[in-house]
Amino acid sequence: MNFFNRLQTETEAAKATLFTAPIINKALLGNITIENYIAFLTEAYHHVKHTTPLLMAVGSRVPEQKEWIRNAVAEYIEEELGHQEWILNDIAACGADKETVRNSQPAIETELMIAYAYDMVQRVNPVGFFGMVHVLEGTSVTTADLAAEGIQQALSLPDNAFSYLRSHGALDQEHVKFFEGLMNQIDDKQEQDLIIHAANVFYKLYGDIFRCLTN
Repeated sequence: MNFFNRLQTETEAAKATLFTAPIINKALLGNITIENYIAFLTEAYHHVKHTTPLLMAVGSRVPEQKEWIRNAVAEYIEEELGHQEWILNDIAACGADKETVRNSQPAIETELMIAYAYDMVQRVNPVGFFGMVHVLEGTSVTTADLAAEGIQQALSLPDNAFSYLRSHGALDQEHVKFFEGLMNQIDDKQEQDLIIHAANVFYKLYGDIFRCLTN
């Protein structure tokens, strides 16, 4: 079994638990309020704005022997730059004040996930961050388009309120293929185990963010 397949297999239970978060079912069924959707976008903003700084931190800590990882990280940075502004524009299209969101504090659950990501990169091993990439990309590709469709039908929002969700849906399949190829180049057993461990933790932490939206 190659490493990417092992990563998927050994995180499947944690992924299934994330998808039991009530707001995901609400979104897919169109049983969601505008407040729910804005709350989701708000927390997305608060973690997505850290994607580029985290990737930069990963790149700066990768040893010379793993220059191929640094090159991949550079591609990720180019792809991810500015996505937090897409989310703020979606929020504005929902009729909310995006500057209020920009200056707001994240939920504790979001803060904890981001703190764990920085700790992984700075204290443990920067490759552990790929556990977070696996969770965020895998989750969005699975549900983003369907969720966007359900939310739009329920709330009659314009297309420009869904740039974040739709950009991370089925069109993101190329990112998953890129990630799969990258993971299959990681042949160190300890690093493989760390990425799997981190992914399982990130599924728990990301699921907590979804759960806090309907408390």
